[in-house]
Amino acid sequence: MTVHSDELYQQVILEHNKHPRNFRVLSSCTHEAEGYNPLCGDHLNVYLKVTPEGVIEEVSFQGDGCAISKASASMMSVALKGKTVAEAKALFDEFRKLIMKEVDPAEPSAQLGKLSVFSGIWKYPSRVKCAILAWHTMKGALDERKVVSTE
Repeated sequence: MTVHSDELYQQVILEHNKHPRNFRVLSSCTHEAEGYNPLCGDHLNVYLKVTPEGVIEEVSFQGDGCAISKASASMMSVALKGKTVAEAKALFDEFRKLIMKEVDPAEPSAQLGKLSVFSGIWKYPSRVKCAILAWHTMKGALDERKVVSTE
């Protein structure tokens, strides 16, 4: 049985929405930011615990949002664990380029791995901000901005 990318996308989104990874407040965080998308009402906080050497030891998030927003945050939290701050910012750039179709979605990035399921989101412009919200919030936390908006 062949699974089309749209079907895989749906399965992954539903799974991460239903069972989000790292969905909690991280009380020992070193960086945090609040992100919101005023157009649709998605609102979340991202928490990071970064070692003095600049390695992301823990990532978590909490908030309310649509399935795409929550799934993207969940997958981001898994992808960033163990990465350096520089690697996290590079992954943010790769993910943004993917969902904005600035890179060829047919050429999967080894760096993005499972996050490549979001490659078709550009077809739904109103959903792009849902997918990128957690990422902008994470970058805001690393840049020591407390509040981030998609607008």
